[in-house]
Amino acid sequence: MNGLGGSVTEQKLAGRVALVTGAAKRIGRSIALELAQRGADVVVNYRSSKNEAEQLAAEIGKMGRRAAAVQADVSRRTEVERLVAKTEKLFGGLDVLVNNTGRFENVPFSKISDEQWNGILATNLTSQFLCAQTAAPLLKRSGRGRIVNLASLGGILAWPGYTHYCVSKAGVIMLTRCMARALAPEITVNAVAPGTITFEGDAAELEADYIRRAPLGRTGKGSDIAEAVAFLIESDFITGQVLVVDGGRSLT
Repeated sequence: MNGLGGSVTEQKLAGRVALVTGAAKRIGRSIALELAQRGADVVVNYRSSKNEAEQLAAEIGKMGRRAAAVQADVSRRTEVERLVAKTEKLFGGLDVLVNNTGRFENVPFSKISDEQWNGILATNLTSQFLCAQTAAPLLKRSGRGRIVNLASLGGILAWPGYTHYCVSKAGVIMLTRCMARALAPEITVNAVAPGTITFEGDAAELEADYIRRAPLGRTGKGSDIAEAVAFLIESDFITGQVLVVDGGRSLT
């Protein structure tokens, strides 16, 4: 498989340790597998999907990489501290942090409750801040630290039915830019903003609407996002950028 960063057989991430939050399913799973294929050892973080996370870690292990499934609610500082400490204990350090954990929720603006607002911000934005702040000392020590945040097309376009989600992802974009300056030069910080990414079992009507609007005429796959993430990790001279991976949907 050839991604933006080149052939995975080149093993450009060999010897590096990557922590992927929310890695048990969907995009997170795709990212974890892509990084392992490129040579990285992977910490598979999960909140409640224990079976899926352990299965993924076992799959990565069969590829000849070290892997561990580690439970933590990354919207809580104490659990993030435990997650990062366990990563250091198991793997001796950390080179890459991928902030993937997120929630997507459709609620009309007038119906958004305090609980829904706070919950989305905690999961989609606060978690990325907490993970980056806590992991930064290890990433700096690595000498090749990388952070990639998962933003969204919703952080760029205004979707009134998803206001709290859009605000959280717009926050991720500015957090990325601020951290890129705050953590330079030891750590690069970038974001990937996916459009609609579909997996088996997703609603067909959602896919059809996106296909109608996107110039490339299809929704994205998990591998599209995973390859973009790997490209940013492998780059030595890109920081503070948002790579939009949406089949051109943001142009329409």
